[in-house]
Amino acid sequence: MKKYQLREQAHISSNSVAKLSKGEFVSMEVLLKICETLDCNIGDVCEFYKDDGETENA
Repeated sequence: MKKYQLREQAHISSNSVAKLSKGEFVSMEVLLKICETLDCNIGDVCEFYKDDGETENA
C-alpha cells in the first residue's frame, strides 16, 4: 500500500503520514485509524522502547 492510499483509506492527514515516515510521534487516534484500516493490532504498527534516562554528553 502506498502512503497516499493509507492516508485516504484511514482518513488521516498528510502531516500524520509525514510524521510516521520520519519516526516522529503521532496520536493514538491516528494509530487506531491505521489499525482499523489494516485490520491489525496496535503492536503490529508500533513498538515501545523503554527510556533508560541516560543522555549522551555532547
